[in-house]
Amino acid sequence: MNNFKVSIQETSNPTIIKFELNQFITQHQSFEFNNIDDAKDSPLAQQLFYLPFVKKVYISSNFIAIERFNIVEWNDVKSEVAEQIESYLNEGGTVVNDTAEHKKIAVTVYTESTPNPAVLKFVANKKLVTASYEFTSIETAKPSPMATALFHFPFVKSIFFDENYVSITKYDIAEWDDISLELREFIRSYIEDGKEIVSPNAPEVVEKSIEKVEAHFETLDDTSKQIVNILEEYVKPAVASDGGNIQFESYDETTKTVKVILQGACSGCPSSTFTLKNGIENMLKEMLAGKVNSVVAING
Repeated sequence: MNNFKVSIQETSNPTIIKFELNQFITQHQSFEFNNIDDAKDSPLAQQLFYLPFVKKVYISSNFIAIERFNIVEWNDVKSEVAEQIESYLNEGGTVVNDTAEHKKIAVTVYTESTPNPAVLKFVANKKLVTASYEFTSIETAKPSPMATALFHFPFVKSIFFDENYVSITKYDIAEWDDISLELREFIRSYIEDGKEIVSPNAPEVVEKSIEKVEAHFETLDDTSKQIVNILEEYVKPAVASDGGNIQFESYDETTKTVKVILQGACSGCPSSTFTLKNGIENMLKEMLAGKVNSVVAING
């Protein structure tokens, strides 16, 4: 049984709504259909065109965008459409046939340095994953064909996926100047060939499901909730831009100690301790006066 979940995302165009999925439905390919005849190679798009208000269907990696005719408002029908898409996919319905012609979009990959000199970020112009994943060896990388392939490079130590990038940690035997071009071309070709990056059953590092995140959040005490909110608003965006991730682990009310997990470029980073002690710790002490004494970092 599949476990597709649909979330509704509004766009800048009031006639178009995106139905975003928690899994990929195409191998990083995009398709556009203007009518039911045009959609002969997409059983899902044909189903949607049976709805009289559907004007155009656009299917991409992990979302379906639908443009409507003006005979209805999205507020009146979007929930039903989301349910229909979710049911169709969970019953094993075909999204597009192998014969469907997809829109050719050139894949580009560029590199970004991170505060950790052993980690380089490879950023693509396509969404690669719907959650965060970290693999520290070829054994743990079995759920990710792409990570498994990358571990065949002898200088690859660990791999972190999030959204549209891959952070790679290298061993000291190689310098980035000698290997970054080879890795960038490998990653670009891999994505362009439409190969699977991470299988749907791979264990997520960070649960991106809004429902699960909110459910877990509600089980926390008030101080922990405040800490999570501060990390989400002030720390995570900066850390993510450096190719890493920070996750709240626990708060001990007795010792007033906060534990956080560092992932990706942050894990084992020479500047992590400095950043935590002089940044996050001071921020929490200031914003939660009397509630936090220290921050402990755990490498994920």
